[in-house]
Amino acid sequence: MVDVAMSELFGANGALAKSFSGFQSRVGQIEMAEQVESAIQKGQVLVMEAGTGTGKTLAYLVPAILSGKKTLISTATKTLQDQLFKKDLPAVRKALGKPLRVALLKGRSNYLCLYRVENHLGFKGGMGLLDARQLDTIRRWSKVTRTGDIAEVHDVPEQSPLWAQATSTVDNCLGSECPKSNDCFMLRARSLAREADLLVVNHHLLWADWTIRQEGQGGLFKEMDAIVVDEAHQFQESAAQFLGVRLSSRQLKEWVSDLAIEQGREAPDVGEILEKAALLERRVDDFRRCLGADELRQPLQSLLERPDVVVALTALQDQLHELKQALEPLTVRGKGLEACHQRIIDLLMRLHNVLDQTAPGHVIWFETRKSGFSLNRTPIDIAKEFQSFQKERPTAWVFTSATLTVDGDFTHFHRELGITQSVSKSWESPFDYPNNSLLYLPQGLPDPSDRQYVDAMITAAIPVLKASAGRAFLLFTSHQALGQAARLIERHLDYPLFIQGQQPKSLLLEAFKRSDHGVLLGTSTFWEGVDVQGSALSCVIIDKLPFASPSDPVLSAKIAHLRAQGQNPFMSYQLPQAIIMLKQGVGRLIRDHTDRGVLMLCDPRLLSKPYGRRFIDSLPPIPRSSDISDIERFFEPQERSTDL
Repeated sequence: MVDVAMSELFGANGALAKSFSGFQSRVGQIEMAEQVESAIQKGQVLVMEAGTGTGKTLAYLVPAILSGKKTLISTATKTLQDQLFKKDLPAVRKALGKPLRVALLKGRSNYLCLYRVENHLGFKGGMGLLDARQLDTIRRWSKVTRTGDIAEVHDVPEQSPLWAQATSTVDNCLGSECPKSNDCFMLRARSLAREADLLVVNHHLLWADWTIRQEGQGGLFKEMDAIVVDEAHQFQESAAQFLGVRLSSRQLKEWVSDLAIEQGREAPDVGEILEKAALLERRVDDFRRCLGADELRQPLQSLLERPDVVVALTALQDQLHELKQALEPLTVRGKGLEACHQRIIDLLMRLHNVLDQTAPGHVIWFETRKSGFSLNRTPIDIAKEFQSFQKERPTAWVFTSATLTVDGDFTHFHRELGITQSVSKSWESPFDYPNNSLLYLPQGLPDPSDRQYVDAMITAAIPVLKASAGRAFLLFTSHQALGQAARLIERHLDYPLFIQGQQPKSLLLEAFKRSDHGVLLGTSTFWEGVDVQGSALSCVIIDKLPFASPSDPVLSAKIAHLRAQGQNPFMSYQLPQAIIMLKQGVGRLIRDHTDRGVLMLCDPRLLSKPYGRRFIDSLPPIPRSSDISDIERFFEPQERSTDL
């Protein structure tokens, strides 16, 4: 099987066609597989854009499995990890008949911690009936699970605060000192990862591993011969998160909670430490109140110019120092208190780092939520960091996504990662966009900055939603516009309405799929990674071109950085980023060769601004119209066939 040509394996009578129901041999998929095969064997950097339906997953899995080299596959999300490991990989291995050691590895907080289940889970007060049931579910599952992967538990939402008590983080893990280390699910998963021929991780974990290696510790992924980065358009953003520093109110309060439990176990006679910890919680709340009621995302410097903020921040910092000193003599009482002492040292170091205004190449900023805050230091440019990552050892790198180019050009992606030499190829989607889709560009809408824009946009969208009988996604660039649009749609349509935030994303999406004529309203999280095949989704409406707000502190710093280099930030960064994001949103419409649908792009700048042409030229070959009657005619045959 190793010497069989990719054209034969992917051919109409090949091993994949015999194993996969409905498999279609595609020229683009064969060419992709051949490129991946060559890149892995030669240790090259390969950058591939593959339009929806090309079959990129099989195109990199098959040559990776047959290469005989240790391969790491990194995806954007844990959901995609699970799909690869539990569905795609077993099917391909069966088709190829290739023995292979495979492993799945997620971040630490995805694995049950037996020590915390025994000593922390359920120790917080104020638990309601639902929490009590979920607590019982976790405890029963902890006694039978073989992997400890919390994704196995479908009855407890991933967002449940109980998971924070039942899992560990880098901060609160006891490491080799843990009395449960011999049964640790995380250590077991890492052991399997080291032995695997093919390992599936996510971008966050890959960058976290690189960060560990920078700090002089042994990373997990040093011995890989090939690294495949799927959904590569998200790779740079993941890097910025893990190469930065973050301190949040949640981290501080979780430390206080853990300290209370460990004090009760190991030093119950030293109650005054809890009084100091309670004072720290008050200092955290005092600092949050100083930031105001609004939810903000701004440069930290604007905060440090306010005397009241400086006073509250100094009090917080002083209380951390006092607790560190008070805990030091208690570290001999037990490993739990020793770990708490080390954590508070780490928290103080994070605070020092995010307040360091002299850090070169970083932006220092803060974010507030309803009841919490975070202080952040984020790198502005990660190109040099990735170059160091890439040069550490000769490894093949394969980057792939449906959205890497801007009008067929890879320059933006290459520049952001500092890639100077690569083989770069793109393949268009095999779907029949000219016959199965229609792009509607309504006329007469005001500028998106107009206060009446959302009203006008929804007024234009109502006839489209009636023509499609619902069955639509409305994708928005802001939560404010989404809320306003939801209220307007409720007055004009009787179709089932599904609004982001009403329930977890996965449940909302499943409810939409089950509905006959649902209309789903979502923001950024629904622009990508969402797959709805068939007539349930027959229309995608996008409110505005997805330009990031220039007031965002990270983007603002990036703009200043590019200007200092003599570049035009709009043309070299903001515009390419918006085009790639739009392509992701558009990609929700046609997910299968039998799908049909209408794409409505409401933003008048597509036609009124010179850069609008670059957006349109980056889209699939969809016929255009500004006449609502064309939309109504497009849906007529489908409507008759379903008796709607």
